[in-house]
Amino acid sequence: MTNPTENLAFDQIRLDKVRTLQKKGVTIFPHTFDRQNTVAEIKTRYADITHDKSVEAVSTAGRIYIVRNHGKTLFADLGDESGKIQLYIRKNDLGEEQFDFINQFIERGDIIGVTGHVFRTKLGEITIWVDTVTILCKAVCSLPEKFHGLKDIEKRYRQRYVDLIVNEESRQTFRNRSRIISLIRRYLDDHGFLEFETPILQPVYGGANARPFTSYHNFLDQKLFLRIAPELYLKRLVVGGFEKVFEIARNFRNEAVDTHHNPEFTMVEIYWAYRDFKDMMALTEEIISSTINEIHGKYQIPFENTVLNFEKPWKKLSMADAVLEHTGIDIFAHTVDELRELSRQNKLDEPDKPTSQREFLVHFFEGLVEEKLIQPTFIHDFPVENSPLAKRHRTKEGFTERFELFIYGMEVANGFSELNDPIDQKERFEAQDEKRRLGDLEAQMIDYDFINAIGYGMPPTGGVGIGIDRLVMLLTNNNSIKEVILFPSMKTLKPGEEEGGEEKPEAGN
Repeated sequence: MTNPTENLAFDQIRLDKVRTLQKKGVTIFPHTFDRQNTVAEIKTRYADITHDKSVEAVSTAGRIYIVRNHGKTLFADLGDESGKIQLYIRKNDLGEEQFDFINQFIERGDIIGVTGHVFRTKLGEITIWVDTVTILCKAVCSLPEKFHGLKDIEKRYRQRYVDLIVNEESRQTFRNRSRIISLIRRYLDDHGFLEFETPILQPVYGGANARPFTSYHNFLDQKLFLRIAPELYLKRLVVGGFEKVFEIARNFRNEAVDTHHNPEFTMVEIYWAYRDFKDMMALTEEIISSTINEIHGKYQIPFENTVLNFEKPWKKLSMADAVLEHTGIDIFAHTVDELRELSRQNKLDEPDKPTSQREFLVHFFEGLVEEKLIQPTFIHDFPVENSPLAKRHRTKEGFTERFELFIYGMEVANGFSELNDPIDQKERFEAQDEKRRLGDLEAQMIDYDFINAIGYGMPPTGGVGIGIDRLVMLLTNNNSIKEVILFPSMKTLKPGEEEGGEEKPEAGN
């Protein structure tokens, strides 16, 4: 039988210290501590402190990061969420018994509370001259001495809590993620949009072409799906009379895991009555550019070896013009057979699958153009075949009023003039359902209730979904989605199994 504790990182020496302390009757996991000052507050209040100790005492708490023994004195670095500060601990102040106790039992990783007075060392560092030390949590797992490099990438993702403890850059990434979401929400709130919550468990999945996760409800005795998008429910709200709605939603798609995809991800979806896809492009441009300016104080930001320029207006190209610009191929000037041969010459996969010029347009765009769209670029006018929820183009037969935003080769947003013709919607769903029955695992189901909903009348509406995770990647200069999701999806390790075999962050796209 496998030992269930094999994957625990408990340190035997630390466990022995815990048992020793418990035998001594020392409380090592107390319920509370009267912390009156954060590290940042102390550093701000005593920014002008001299070598003399402060008159007022301070009380703070945090994790020990470094302990340096100098015989009758100890120096330690204590950190909380707001920063780190040096501690100065003297045997002469605490007495031999207390000093030896600290020296023996308090070590890197432990959480302690201290009281003392603030002074500045000869080297100019603001420091707490410690009067008392209280153990608040004795760590039984040892912090790594070094926590970086390719070998430890998976461990950083699997044990994000350790990554956050030792890696300030990682903490800053997630501070920025939280702020980005807050700024997007604030922008929409300030512009009259209402935030709603829609079902995560759905009897019919829809709103995007993706393979769902399947569940089962025992009481209802029916299959349910984790949502792949909140779109169809938010549009029901527009039917019901809410004209400006959004949701910052967790979505789930049963797809591959790589540097740009995680099965569980976050999007903001927005719907605006009496607007169209051009309005939603402008809204997307404004939300992202204003967020970038709030975070960075400018519109030019570094990403890998490139400077991305988010000054408005951003480039806009039809899909056909984008293919022509980047490949020199005018799709509609060639027959299907000629396009199939061009596909082979360009070494694209599945050259026999497309059967029309419009299908080849998407084929060439996805295979040859997407990765070349580095600066923010809106691609619009998508074929109707792969846009089942978008309104037909008002001037281009066979196309829809749909756009996608690409930055550094990644799709970051997807929006359109929403289809509000229930008869057309029914026909599109039926075409999708036929694809699904023929084996296309990403094709959409028929949502009859949604068809009924728009049958009651949905005003002309524009909609857009913006990928939060990819946006955070760009704004924090991270080239893997796992760097910006706190707990990314990963294969569970068996007891005793080493990390390995997961997708690693890679350069480029």
